[in-house]
Amino acid sequence: MDLMFDISGLASDEDEFSTSKKDVLKFLKIIGVDTRFISYTPQKIYINSLRFSRFSRTREQTFNKQYPEIKVVRNTLFQKICSKSAKNLTLEIKPNSTILVPEDNFICELLLEPYTRKYGVKLVYEGEYDLKVNPLILDDKVNTIFEGIFAGEGLNLIDSENEIYPLANVSLDWINSFLEMDGQELIEGENKDDLAILFSEFLEDVAPQFRENVVSASEFIDKKNKN
Repeated sequence: MDLMFDISGLASDEDEFSTSKKDVLKFLKIIGVDTRFISYTPQKIYINSLRFSRFSRTREQTFNKQYPEIKVVRNTLFQKICSKSAKNLTLEIKPNSTILVPEDNFICELLLEPYTRKYGVKLVYEGEYDLKVNPLILDDKVNTIFEGIFAGEGLNLIDSENEIYPLANVSLDWINSFLEMDGQELIEGENKDDLAILFSEFLEDVAPQFRENVVSASEFIDKKNKN
């Protein structure tokens, strides 16, 4: 049963729980939240998985009593994005690795932040690294495949060694819908091939889930061709 937590004995003085990241995460653990399934920022705590984080409304009330200035974000679309992203990241990320993340890419940092606790990874913006974040989104991945086919080059699957793809299973529409709701700057697709974009727009009207199917089919064909 989820009960209101009495933390009076834990916070006997004002300095026991500061606003540092370490103390915020410590407090969340004390009240029963699994911090491997939340994304931390100084202003907001984003729930990645409501079920696995165990971040109930009661725990949120307890958290807000200690940290009223930090907002808890319960965004269903963001939780879906996390689920899509995890399909790649859980396979690609190696424990205790150093990951180079692009600067000023809010969504990628938000998705990767929990892996500092899940897998003990270190996120860096420069210097040596084991893995590099490629912010390729699903739309660009599909449009690049179409571009290669229309140009007579065959399948063009982007998959570089030592790179990870947090957004490769996530559509631009999902990403920007979440960013807009959260008051963040929107992003644009990188692939500008007009024919590929027009063909994607046509397929969007007749089969909205076509992108995942295109990627699956392309990867299947590519694997067969290599065998």
